[in-house]
Amino acid sequence: MPLDYAPALRQTIDARTYADPEALLTELKAQANLSAEDRAQITADAAGLVRDIRGTSAPGMMEVFLAEYGLSTDEGVALMCLAEALLRVPDAETIDALIEDKIAPSDWGRHMGHSTSSLVNASTWALMLTGRVLDDDQPGPVRHLRAAIKRLGEPVIRTAVSRAMREMGRQFVLGEDIQAAMKRAKGMEKKGFTYSYDMLGEAARTEADAKRYHLSYSRAISAIADACTHDDIRKNPGISVKLSALHPRYELAQEAAVMRDLVPRLRALALLAKSAGMGLNIDAEEADRLALSLEVIDTVMGEPALAGWDGFGVVVQAYGPRAGTVIDTLYDIATRHDRRIMVRLVKGAYWDTEIKRAQVEGIDGFPVFTRKAATDVSYIANARKLLNMTDRIYPQFATHNAHTVAAVLHMADDPEAYEFQRLHGMGETLHDIVMEKHGTRCRIYAPVGAHRDLLAYLVRRLLENGANSSFVNQIVDENVPPEVVAADPFDQLQDSAPTIPRGPEVFLPQRANAKGFDLAHSPTLAAIEEARAPFADATWNAAPILAGEANPEAEETVSNPTGGTSPGTVQPASEADVATALDNAAAWDAPLDTRRATLLRAADMFEDRYGEIFAILAREAGKGLPDCVAELREAVDFLRYYAGQATNTPPAGIFTCISPWNFPLAIFCGQVTAALAAGNAVLAKPAEQTPLIAKLAVEVLHEAGVPRSALQLLPGGGKVGAALTGDARINGVAFTGSTATALRIRANMAEHCAPGTPLIAETGGLNAMIVDSTALPEQAVQAIVESAFQSAGQRCSAVRCLYVQEDIAEDLIRMLTGALQALNMGDPWHLSTDVGPVIDDTARKGIVEHIEAARAEGRVIADLKAPEGGTFVGPAILRVNSIADMKREIFGPVLHVATFKSHELDAVIDAINATGYGLTFGLHTRIDDRVQHVSERIEAGNIYVNRNQIGAIVGSQPFGGEGLSGTGPKAGGPNYLPRFSAPDHQDAAGTWDSAETKLPALPAHQKTVLETQSMPGPTGESNRLSTLPRPALLCMGPGAETAAAQAKAVRALGGVAVTASGRINPDALTTGPAYGGVLWWGDDTTARQIDQALAARDGAIIPLLRGLPDTARVRAERHVCVDTTASGGNAQLLGMMA
Repeated sequence: MPLDYAPALRQTIDARTYADPEALLTELKAQANLSAEDRAQITADAAGLVRDIRGTSAPGMMEVFLAEYGLSTDEGVALMCLAEALLRVPDAETIDALIEDKIAPSDWGRHMGHSTSSLVNASTWALMLTGRVLDDDQPGPVRHLRAAIKRLGEPVIRTAVSRAMREMGRQFVLGEDIQAAMKRAKGMEKKGFTYSYDMLGEAARTEADAKRYHLSYSRAISAIADACTHDDIRKNPGISVKLSALHPRYELAQEAAVMRDLVPRLRALALLAKSAGMGLNIDAEEADRLALSLEVIDTVMGEPALAGWDGFGVVVQAYGPRAGTVIDTLYDIATRHDRRIMVRLVKGAYWDTEIKRAQVEGIDGFPVFTRKAATDVSYIANARKLLNMTDRIYPQFATHNAHTVAAVLHMADDPEAYEFQRLHGMGETLHDIVMEKHGTRCRIYAPVGAHRDLLAYLVRRLLENGANSSFVNQIVDENVPPEVVAADPFDQLQDSAPTIPRGPEVFLPQRANAKGFDLAHSPTLAAIEEARAPFADATWNAAPILAGEANPEAEETVSNPTGGTSPGTVQPASEADVATALDNAAAWDAPLDTRRATLLRAADMFEDRYGEIFAILAREAGKGLPDCVAELREAVDFLRYYAGQATNTPPAGIFTCISPWNFPLAIFCGQVTAALAAGNAVLAKPAEQTPLIAKLAVEVLHEAGVPRSALQLLPGGGKVGAALTGDARINGVAFTGSTATALRIRANMAEHCAPGTPLIAETGGLNAMIVDSTALPEQAVQAIVESAFQSAGQRCSAVRCLYVQEDIAEDLIRMLTGALQALNMGDPWHLSTDVGPVIDDTARKGIVEHIEAARAEGRVIADLKAPEGGTFVGPAILRVNSIADMKREIFGPVLHVATFKSHELDAVIDAINATGYGLTFGLHTRIDDRVQHVSERIEAGNIYVNRNQIGAIVGSQPFGGEGLSGTGPKAGGPNYLPRFSAPDHQDAAGTWDSAETKLPALPAHQKTVLETQSMPGPTGESNRLSTLPRPALLCMGPGAETAAAQAKAVRALGGVAVTASGRINPDALTTGPAYGGVLWWGDDTTARQIDQALAARDGAIIPLLRGLPDTARVRAERHVCVDTTASGGNAQLLGMMA
């Protein structure tokens, strides 16, 4: 079934999501219709307002606070994190660690006494005490004080700081519940202000959350009804509701469920608000939900029982290029349903999130303006539009900016026709002056709720207003002249501003980014549907593609894991085909520029064929649309990255590439194109289950100009793989798959290939994630669900074992269970499907048996029922005591959960390391020292902090593990391509005089980081690739002189070497220490014996080196990715919003 074509409303809204800002600003300037004289007058009026504000009594607490702890200082950010710690973290031990982490490095002392607000001073005092207590190096008189506080203990400090935090909470939250808030509101109501109450809380993650928020809104409306005493609804208080709080899956992909479940909830709240005689405002959400929000609003507004109620309100964000279209649409909806509505115009929140998302997804454009002046111009132009629509719309102008207020006053005639709005705790002086002078109305937007729910709101306000360019920040800084504070944004558009790279530019000059697909954008979805529909029932045939005549085995049907129609057939390669391929394989000896141009041409051709590729991936590999997009993009990124990395170094020769079914295009292309970029001849064997997409890939590469003799396709099973890894003519093997298969390949190569033939293996993992009590639960749960259940858990990087700190375990597991229950299983062709099938029946049986064994032991926390047909497995969460309980990787949608006490962190790390695997690892914490400590101790190739642990990006997050998880070097990283070149070969004539009785001991593993480089990537993310020594390499000579030369070569690259002192019996290596590698520059016979002895080992694969090592042989690579926006916003990016 095709995706439902978006209704006309959605098409209208989405048409301008990524509109060209320059063209749009020309329109907006015309729409604002302000002459040079008008603009000069507005700026003069605004400067007057700034002088009046500065001349009156104290500015609001928020303004003082922001000026005092501006975001330009470490203290500002640390205080936000501290607020979070004290409001959200349940256990004292972790709070102390967090306080120490955030405050000790900061210089809080210099803030003392700088502020006229007692609250900021109280905070400073508490912070300075804590900072001094926890940092013992400070000389001076505070020592005595510190000693006293140390004697009193940290709980006293904690109390002091939390007292300051509670005071701060009072400033920003009107009341802990609606009754307290309404009582406190009476003071301002006497002055003539009205209120709009905002119930604090995050978006619903579970159905239980959504029901709880619905009831909380209902109770609040009933309570507020008592204060609704006017016939004119505009004079009564109102309420703001978030649609994302009323549904756990409020996203376009779940449109049917949203319309079924959310619409009745909103309708019920609207009817209640109508009965109360009050306004109900729909809060704005992220850009990708805008069209869906308007569909919901249109449907609810059409309810006949709401006729005659003028209280339905909608928030419109001026920072989006679609603001004008949204206002026009709302006017049309109001006219169509014969309603009068309220529209609150705001500048816009979550700007930094929108920028990051567009960059990550590779979109050529942003759904928001990238300059503050452009948003201000948009606001004024759309204010003009609203003031011309007052027959249907009651405009509400929410702003704390004096210039914006002056512009509205200049454009508006009737003060009764609109109102201003401000946030509780902010902009008080400005709006007091305006109300008094101009007789305008003002409504206060006031958060209501427990202080621990304040955090997301508080962080957002601090970030938005703390940026140095913000009006709120500048108003209290007397050094900034009023004319600068109130500058005309129309003039500022002329100024130069830092450019923020768009999606396609994020990785330049290293490579162009792969084309992005926004799956919440109607025109994109329509284009995808049109491109893949012709292939919904098509069939393909895969057969060997050789540089000679093929003579394949009998045809076999390729199965569709969803149980749908087969996507086609495959003819596996025969023994004769393998022989033909080997006989005709010839290195790709084209000039470097030709190789590069060919691979870049192929990358473009892959992008052009996205419709067919998405169809094959869905029907052959069971991949959902988001996974199809990610897979195509990764394949294209590999081609462009390796084309850029290629050099003229001599190639290895013939390279066998064996790829897995879980990334049948991306990993297939990654291996093959790396080998081709280096100039090798490639024999490609795709996974048995996914030959069709591999055939398409080979055809594209041939069409782009890769010769047949340089790239041959040999589909088939283990027999073909064995033949391709067991021939003396093979000069290298790249393999991704299970650890057991990698060991079999290693043994086969040791038997048949030249000793020391390179094997690049990326194998399995028992990947863990640790969540401590400082983690944001909503964010952690989102990351866990993605890491464990996306792609039906069939990713090498997927989290298999989750460790949750006991103090938060009960709540987090409850939220995680609810999030699991909100997942949809079904045909991955549909956008609404979250979890598709596993690859085949063998996989399904193994996973189901594992779940049923846990059920028999009473260890199933939660699971979903799988749909009938196909090879589906219902995602499950199982309880374990420790990762040590897990004897093997369960490659499917199964998450194992263990708990730990805060002091057991190191023991947990030891248990994870003891598995011997080391692929990916996830950590959720707000404690920077803990990030450092855990990153240094955990033995995993890819570490992800405060985000999911899947989806490594080529050239930004090079991917690959250590130990049982792989040999390195990391794919998509700077050290990968050299491994496809001819390895160095040394012939040394030395000899040993005597035999060595005992193998040299392995020195303690050094974890010293040798080198760290920052990798490119989107804003709000830190990507760092480090190298550190591998376990010591054994230098076997032959002869003392050769062994010394070998050791010198290893140490020159930063590695650790141990040298033999006599002749070593190769057989001893089978059970000896786990060296990082063995160097032997002597005769071939001994070399083969060494290779075979190493291949017979259990555990990590140990290579034999017949010549000088490359960097990646002596150094292991570790990558750490940190989501730096995780505290609630991206301070660095907001600083760029000039």
